[in-house]
Amino acid sequence: MRFDLCDLPAGTASLRAEVRAFLKEELDGEPSMLVRSWNGIDGDFSRKLGEHGWIAMTWPKRYGGHERSALERVVVLEELLAAGAPVAAHWIADRQSGPLLLKFGTEEQRQRILPGIARGETFFCIGMSEPDSGSDLASVRTRAVPGERNGVPGWIVNGTKVWTTMAQHAHYMIALVRTSGTPEDRHAGLSQLLVDLSDDGVTVNPIVNLAGDAEYNEVVFEDAFVPGTMLVGAEGQGWDQVMSELAYERSGPERYLSSMQLLVELVRAAGPEPDDRAAAAIGRLTAHLATLREMSLSVAAMLEAGLSPSLEAAVVKEVGVGFEQEIPDIVHAVTDAAPLLGGSHFDRVMAYTTQVAPSFSLRGGTREIVRGIIARGLGLR
Repeated sequence: MRFDLCDLPAGTASLRAEVRAFLKEELDGEPSMLVRSWNGIDGDFSRKLGEHGWIAMTWPKRYGGHERSALERVVVLEELLAAGAPVAAHWIADRQSGPLLLKFGTEEQRQRILPGIARGETFFCIGMSEPDSGSDLASVRTRAVPGERNGVPGWIVNGTKVWTTMAQHAHYMIALVRTSGTPEDRHAGLSQLLVDLSDDGVTVNPIVNLAGDAEYNEVVFEDAFVPGTMLVGAEGQGWDQVMSELAYERSGPERYLSSMQLLVELVRAAGPEPDDRAAAAIGRLTAHLATLREMSLSVAAMLEAGLSPSLEAAVVKEVGVGFEQEIPDIVHAVTDAAPLLGGSHFDRVMAYTTQVAPSFSLRGGTREIVRGIIARGLGLR
């Protein structure tokens, strides 16, 4: 495991200024957006980002991309997250579904799907977790069997996915399904299918959380049909493909900036002359934030170099979750402020972050699973 320090490439300062000016004009500091970090959703805003070339930044131009560097992309992501921009509509498609199709998809799939993602018009969700499976992703029971519809060969899918982020807004899901064997076979017999969520056999049931949001969903497949041309990669290679995909999911700045607005509010509340307790807390959190950023940049540089930093990405996710989840407790200890649903902007940010922070350790794999991945990568188990 290694995290090499890297410098942002020349030109990123002007890029950062351009994105910041765009966000100031578009959002105008709207407080209701800031608190939601990357869970705010606005399809029109995603399309505007696509028009500016800030989606699919690293992809080949022939698929609608812009052939810019992974580190330039990080600069754009940092500015979007810091501004509380409503990016959830396109986030998953840009972060991992598109790169997965670039790596394992057919040319037909790429030509059909990727340009829409790049324009900010085609949205994806992830079909991994299932009910009653906990964090055991290998125990997938959603099954796809060969079948046909109107003479078109393909797969008939039955089963349920859960904790499916923004599925109610998505056009497609890349679903991990069992095409052979049984759950006891573990990693064998798993495949990935590109599922059109408008199919009559697909039902999306939103799950409302403590904050009143429906970020997560249950997705039920009842004889849903997926054409054979929508198999992603090779049949039976789904597990290896998913492990590759998770490197994109676990290492980005969203893994340590989800509670950023509450840290900003703590600095504002402490004022220009904070007491010793507040100064120590702010200094500690800032140091952790700076370190996590360097780690995330290192992973981005490895992805840029064509490497597969799965272990390093898992470490960023694990340490980042701990950082994000501790911020509400630290703010409470320093300010003696209780989370209130009404009142000032500080109160609302504190309340929302406190309510949603427990979920941070679920997305991208629970802490127990991620720690297991790290332990295996280090040869400790």
